[in-house]
Amino acid sequence: MNKKDLTFTIGLTILMGVIWITGELVMGLWIAVVPRAHLFWLIGIVAVTLVISVWHSMKEDESDRQDPKRAKYDRKAGKRKK
Repeated sequence: MNKKDLTFTIGLTILMGVIWITGELVMGLWIAVVPRAHLFWLIGIVAVTLVISVWHSMKEDESDRQDPKRAKYDRKAGKRKK
């Protein structure tokens, strides 16, 4: 797991935690719901988080496939052309 993946996972977890807490506050303060709604809300948030995380991990990242020496050369060659 590289730094970008770790940053994405931590950011996704924090975002989904904030969304979950906001939903709990809305259900607790303004919308009267049955007690099972809180459980379904938690299960839904966890499921969405897992789906997004798995999708992101399966998405192909071309930067990992390129040779580091070739990438360095391409960056330097690109700077010279500008």
